[in-house]
Amino acid sequence: MSPDRLSTVFAALADPTRRAILARLASGETSVQELAEPFDISLPAVSRHLKVLARAGLIARGREAQWRPCRLQATPLRDVAKWVEYYRRHWEESFDKLGAYLKELQRKNKSQEIQRKEKRDGRKK
Repeated sequence: MSPDRLSTVFAALADPTRRAILARLASGETSVQELAEPFDISLPAVSRHLKVLARAGLIARGREAQWRPCRLQATPLRDVAKWVEYYRRHWEESFDKLGAYLKELQRKNKSQEIQRKEKRDGRKK
């Protein structure tokens, strides 16, 4: 997926209303009117959200007489998941290295505490 296409998909996913629309479409094809029902926004506003989702390739819109069904197109989401997965692996490796470094620091700190305690206890005798 090209960076520009990826940016378009992320921009579409940035809005909570559009994410909610996608969640509804994950259950299957539905009409624009049905998609608009749970939202406290106008039908034209829902239509604008659908245009953004369609431009990002996240939905497909059809026309059957008076019915205008919308359906989820999962390919861009799969592409986003691949992109995120690449960076997830990178961060996991970084966190693993950080974890090992912190354990080493803790081990050294504990060793130094024992040495200080032994030194302090040796003076008391």
